Amino acid sequence: MRLLHTMLRVGNLQRSINFYTQVLGMKLNRTSENPEYKYSLAFVGYGPNPDHSEIELTYNWGVESYDIGTAYGHIALGVPDVYAACAAIKAAGGNVTREAGAVKGGATVIAFVTDPDGYKIELIQRPDYASK
Repeated sequence: MRLLHTMLRVGNLQRSINFYTQVLGMKLNRTSENPEYKYSLAFVGYGPNPDHSEIELTYNWGVESYDIGTAYGHIALGVPDVYAACAAIKAAGGNVTREAGAVKGGATVIAFVTDPDGYKIELIQRPDYASK
């Protein structure tokens, strides 16, 4: 088995595409429209599926916001330097909600950002990703 994608419902598809591509550096892999059922999809990621997992952004026409609820936690991204990633995200207009630093009770460097719909994204420092 392989993880293919995670789906997030978004209130403005273009705003979300802009965040994931311009702020987090993902690629827009593909889009589709379903007029009969009134929804649009965009798949973003750091490479094409199935070699890489993607995020499926789902816009249900006319729905501008969702209650994320208490069950959702976060998506995690490995980055070579969390401090540099936070600086780049801020410079691109992104919202860093937990500054870079060691995780409580540990040494791993993390930070959190929030996308335009309020979904949390954890950045985890992985220096070995610098050469990939």
